[in-house]
Amino acid sequence: MAFNTFKAVATFAQAVELGSIRQAALAQGITSQAASQAIAQLEQDLGVRLLHRTTRRLSLTEEGRCLLENSLPALAALDRSLALVRGLKDDISGPLRIVGPKTGLPALLMPVLDEFCRSHPGIQPEVQLDDSIGNWVQDRVDIGFRIGPSPDKNVIGRRLLPVQMIICAAPRYLEIHGVPASLDELAQHRCSVYRHATTEHITPWFLKIDNEVEQRFMTPAFSTNEAEMELQAVLAGLVIGQLANFSAASHIRAGRLIPVLVEHVSDDIGLYVYYGSRTSQPRRVRAFLDLVLMRLKESPDIVLSHAELHAAARR
Repeated sequence: MAFNTFKAVATFAQAVELGSIRQAALAQGITSQAASQAIAQLEQDLGVRLLHRTTRRLSLTEEGRCLLENSLPALAALDRSLALVRGLKDDISGPLRIVGPKTGLPALLMPVLDEFCRSHPGIQPEVQLDDSIGNWVQDRVDIGFRIGPSPDKNVIGRRLLPVQMIICAAPRYLEIHGVPASLDELAQHRCSVYRHATTEHITPWFLKIDNEVEQRFMTPAFSTNEAEMELQAVLAGLVIGQLANFSAASHIRAGRLIPVLVEHVSDDIGLYVYYGSRTSQPRRVRAFLDLVLMRLKESPDIVLSHAELHAAARR
């Protein structure tokens, strides 16, 4: 059955309820002519007359009474379904589908997600972490995170913070192996490298040299495809590594890690949050996005100032 037939049945039922095709047209926001034509087309399609029309009132034919009695439950059920969906749009509950990289995101995301779920217990997070790039539409994503700009032009991106790549080591490592005084001296050190989980390629270190970012491949004394594992190896004093600020910041502030060669910290790439629409988001998505921006946008808990880095290096 075509959609206009449903509309015609609804117009017919409302005309009977209000006692006037004109009143039914006003209630539906259409012209009286359009309402009359819809009911006439319905009668033509059914091959029966549904209404007796006079200048003062409407009355049902027997066929019209039969249609009304049998269609009212279906129309009421449709109204309830539409009201339910409208309510879901404005309710801060239900599934919240989030995607992002495995590398670094859990430590950033979990505190924000925990705060949001405590405020809104009806939220059901569905978090998919994957370093590869998925299809936003097929994956039915509400909010996405990504290091660097998104290749998908159909999503809206907001930069949250710079990703600072910091060379650092545990005090124990520096006591044993010494502090490198230059980039060239790194060749004499036990370096950690990250192996991309999807491609299995070794990721170079990103170094700022004369205000330009250069990539250098280090000879690996230790490699892993898990960012948390690399962090633990550096904290244990096994290796010296280049870690992102969202992994290293709290450990640098606590003295568990010491930054070295801080003049070569690169910060040209950023962490972005992505979403699909500014206007048609459910309220739960808008509320979570607002909290993400409030907690993570240029967060001083994550971003280390130059003065703070130099002070930590002098320790």
